[in-house]
Amino acid sequence: MNIPTYFARFLKEIRLTGNQVNDLITGHTTLRNRLEEDEEMSKIIVSTFLQGSYRRSTAVRPKGESRSDVDVIVVTKLSMEEYSNPEDALQVFVPFMEKHYAGKYKIQGRSIGISLSYVDLDVVITAAPSESEEGILESNSVTDARALEEIETWTLKKSWAVLGETLDSSSVWKTYSNANEPEWKSVPLWIPDREAKEWKQTDPLAQIKWTQEKNKSCNRHYVNVVKTLKWWRRLNHLPKYPKGYPFEHLIGLCCPDDIGSVGQGVTEVLEAIVNDHPTKPFMADHGVPSHDVMGRVTDEEYDEFYKLIQEAAVIARKATDATTVKESAEEWNKLFGSKFPTSEATTDMDNRVSVGFSKRDNPTTPNIVGGRFG
Repeated sequence: MNIPTYFARFLKEIRLTGNQVNDLITGHTTLRNRLEEDEEMSKIIVSTFLQGSYRRSTAVRPKGESRSDVDVIVVTKLSMEEYSNPEDALQVFVPFMEKHYAGKYKIQGRSIGISLSYVDLDVVITAAPSESEEGILESNSVTDARALEEIETWTLKKSWAVLGETLDSSSVWKTYSNANEPEWKSVPLWIPDREAKEWKQTDPLAQIKWTQEKNKSCNRHYVNVVKTLKWWRRLNHLPKYPKGYPFEHLIGLCCPDDIGSVGQGVTEVLEAIVNDHPTKPFMADHGVPSHDVMGRVTDEEYDEFYKLIQEAAVIARKATDATTVKESAEEWNKLFGSKFPTSEATTDMDNRVSVGFSKRDNPTTPNIVGGRFG
């Protein structure tokens, strides 16, 4: 049974709140401005842009004392030949971190983590791109910081630009790009891996583009399917891995196109994992097919994860096949916890309302308040 109004209420409870989104904007905008205005850093920076679940519109609300987080890519002019040891490249950023984030940053395996009172930032630096690639990475289509669900279309084109709000005053922005202009190919970037002591490739733009296209092919339900299953993972005592992007990537591979509801997508994803991936699969990363997204997941972790997926798939199927709204809602509540409602005042709308992107009442704007940056 399809109960879209219940899922709409549930998704409203697990999405980032308006204040959390504004905190993310404050955090990454302040960081990016500081990098661009810093006398030393500005000499070695080509561009900064966002990646990760916030940018792809697949982030969910943090639980308990956890904070929202955002990933910032910093494209540099640092040469891999000159900085053959990735540790040395990360150390270039230490004076900047000491100046602006003393006591709040940590050098991690592949990034620099910054923990503020209101947001966590993950700063991923890259080695120097080629000259031809610099133009792509400096373009508006790359540097725009809006999440995918806040813009009407996103393309890697030189002419791409945000025009303004739609006529219904929602937070979805109209965009422009020349239809006859060829789209740029996404650019794989080299990031430092301290543990492996080498530079490794990643292609965050390909991940963003793939997510956008998948969401379109799923009638705009895909990102909500991801949010829903990420919430399920957060509620359950799953092994440490797979989580984050590897889990999202697996959902993407298993989610069928042209789904008619979030509930259908969730059920069919869980069943596809059970049927098609009883053992840990090799998952080629979008844009870097030689990279296995599941590479860090052990067989033991995947086996434990798979058993929980099997249990969840049974419950999801019961919810989908239920003959009453009450029965269906109660089964979904078993999977997703107290935030999934088990009663709805206007159940007669269930067959007429579909769940796609949720539109905010007003456009998101930076909320940069003096004294909140450090």
